[in-house]
Amino acid sequence: MADKSSIHDVERDIMSRPSERNTTNLDLKRMKMILDLLGNPQDSFRVIHITGTNGKGSTARMAEAICRAYGMRTGLYTSPHLEHVNERIAIDGQRLSDDDFVDLWDQVKDFVALVDKKMDEEGAPRMSFFEVLTAMAIWKFADAPVDVAIVEVGMGGRWDATNVLDADAAVIGPIDMDHMAWLGDTVEQIAQEKVGIIKQGSTAIIGRQPHEDEVMPIIEQAAAENHATLVRDGVEAEVVTRVPAVGGQVITLHTPNGTYADVPLDKFGEHQAHNALAALCAAEVVIPVTGALDGDLVAEALSSVKIPGLIEQVRNSPTIIIDGGHNVNAAEALRAAIEENYDFTQLVAVVAMMEDKQVEEYLGVLEPIVSELIVTENSWRDRVMPADKLAKIARGVFGPERVTCIPSLPDAIQEAVNRVDADDELGVGYGHGVLICGSFVTAGDARMLLKESIHPDLQKTKEERVHQVAVTPEARGASDAASADVASADAEMDAAEREYESDEDTDFDVFDVRGIIGADDADDADDGADGAAGN
Repeated sequence: MADKSSIHDVERDIMSRPSERNTTNLDLKRMKMILDLLGNPQDSFRVIHITGTNGKGSTARMAEAICRAYGMRTGLYTSPHLEHVNERIAIDGQRLSDDDFVDLWDQVKDFVALVDKKMDEEGAPRMSFFEVLTAMAIWKFADAPVDVAIVEVGMGGRWDATNVLDADAAVIGPIDMDHMAWLGDTVEQIAQEKVGIIKQGSTAIIGRQPHEDEVMPIIEQAAAENHATLVRDGVEAEVVTRVPAVGGQVITLHTPNGTYADVPLDKFGEHQAHNALAALCAAEVVIPVTGALDGDLVAEALSSVKIPGLIEQVRNSPTIIIDGGHNVNAAEALRAAIEENYDFTQLVAVVAMMEDKQVEEYLGVLEPIVSELIVTENSWRDRVMPADKLAKIARGVFGPERVTCIPSLPDAIQEAVNRVDADDELGVGYGHGVLICGSFVTAGDARMLLKESIHPDLQKTKEERVHQVAVTPEARGASDAASADVASADAEMDAAEREYESDEDTDFDVFDVRGIIGADDADDADDGADGAAGN
């Protein structure tokens, strides 16, 4: 097995590359060039391509599980990673080992260098870290080889590095306001970016839209222009019934090919039932059978899907829930799932968010279910909102008496656990919980903090760990009329909003996840949150 320094060096090399968030490189030129050099490996497998403001990762994992249950060899590409960069690429449900990831980099790095050299000659940006990771995933899928690749868009769609793929099934989940500095400051502009994944002759699977009147005409026009078959949640497909159950829910789904009754889904929330519907519709497109799929295989697949960092219960006594959602739509889904599946009399929330998010609106959604709020900071220092600034906003939402500011995340979690333990007279944890949320970086940090053993990377100095530096987005180029319009829109954006990078593909520093504490502090956090292992 490759030692830590080997994969660490590879990760440092990749993550030190330019960000894909720089609006000067919003094109597919570098991706097309490297795929040409590799012999166009993307043409060797079928593709499910997934975009949307929320639900991409969940839908991707569910679709992959269904395809794999049917005997297809699968490739899965998701982002961001919570703890390790090789989480992003999986074959047959198993993420790449350290050895495999290092070997994969060795196979493609010379081609990356060729593209970089060409870009240098043209005075253009080199390949970004997300472009490199996407090229690695595509090459690995072809080399495996896989029958179908399930690929999550990084951000947007039209200019995302993954959009070099020609999707058989293009899934568009709910479109809402997020990443406005890059995608546009209206839902219509954001929708125009996301419909870019609909390709000629594909099947476009459309989730429920919170801004249906504004968004659906854009989606339907794109589908018509590409002669794509539309499958819409609530029209051609629907969630017929859903009943909450222990550890998740039981759902009945109707698709264009049939009805699937009493399917167990190991995830909470109405939104996950609709993600499962989209995943099932996508699987029907790529699995080579006529008519409905086997209901037992679908049930087996959906009952086994685990989605880390999304309404994930990691401890039982006290109940500790982690959620990486960072926008209003995600907060609404989180609140609904907690209200439906838990009976908390006390819920202490620990929140750390990125500064470019709709912080006040996000907190406002959660306020009715949260007893007390502890604001803190996660490990991405370049982008996280300072705890004192977050506290000021939070006090306006919750009132001063319900907000505590503790900048250290492990100390914040410890304090939250102490408070619920103090009020739990029976000591069984029932009705008392801790919610850790606000960002995928926060979720990833918390998952590592709450593990039963000390993470070995804590023994390394800060200089030895990977640390990705945030960048300020620059104005987009105006090589054609479309990009000229976007550049004009960008120029009108609020400077403060454009100052920060997006949170969707948080390639946060896995080797610096807990650089703010030492091993003794981590032991204290684990001891304070003592209880059963995560589900």
